[in-house]
Amino acid sequence: MQSIRFLRIPRFPPNVLFFHLLPLKPISEISIKNFSSQIGSSPSSSSSKLLFRQLFEKESSTYTYLLANVSHPDKPAILIDPVDKTVDRDLNLIRELGLKLVYAMNTHVHADHITGTGLIKTKVPGAKSVISRASGSKADVLIESGDRISFGDLFLEVRATPGHTAGCVTYVTGDKPDQPHPRMAFTGDALLIRGCGRTDFQGGSSKQLYESVHSQIFTLPKDTLIYPAHDYMGFSVSSVGEEIEHNPRLSKDLEEFKKIMENLNLAYPKVMDMAVPANLVCGLQHPASS
Repeated sequence: MQSIRFLRIPRFPPNVLFFHLLPLKPISEISIKNFSSQIGSSPSSSSSKLLFRQLFEKESSTYTYLLANVSHPDKPAILIDPVDKTVDRDLNLIRELGLKLVYAMNTHVHADHITGTGLIKTKVPGAKSVISRASGSKADVLIESGDRISFGDLFLEVRATPGHTAGCVTYVTGDKPDQPHPRMAFTGDALLIRGCGRTDFQGGSSKQLYESVHSQIFTLPKDTLIYPAHDYMGFSVSSVGEEIEHNPRLSKDLEEFKKIMENLNLAYPKVMDMAVPANLVCGLQHPASS
């Protein structure tokens, strides 16, 4: 009878555990060095540069992502999709870890919460707000598909993934040998775990969303980790391969996908009339005059 040992699978973040049955071996047969190298604090066992944290705001079920290059002297950091209600929590964590926040970034103009980017700029001198030019929003840095956002010698590649809104983008870690592996895709609302964002307002288009996901996300390596802007079912991470096979909407053909999206019958977002105008100016409805 086999004994149970608990191992971490190295390509997933440390808060995701998998149980694997292994034959019981004497401790002398186990490579302690190899085992310990696979349980680092980032999804990349080959790189100690990246510090990664997944943070959650429960009212809007929003994920905020903190990434930092801890091998750089300044420890430059970025926040993806911060929420106004959790800005103090996020900034306290950044201070505790000795990081320097350089960018507060959004994947799109959110309709279900107010972004924290404007508030962050009032609390962190030098931090810059980032959003896509196609979003029509104001920000310090307006990005387009193909741009790179660098923090130290790590970078995120910008991929345009419109369809949920006209200005949605996905941020993907680099494909170079010195970048984290497996790659990580921060998909906003374009691709959720076993779902996707709605397409019935803010310039949404089911056809455009389907084409965006299939051409810009599903073409990434299948082990690319998927980190969405929201989750409503208790999931924290998926992969390109999983979503290609198991996503109940985007695994269908285009015509079936369009029918699914046309019949969702979702309620109007409760805070949309307040959130969208605020998010068009990075979360500050009345920014100070320059």
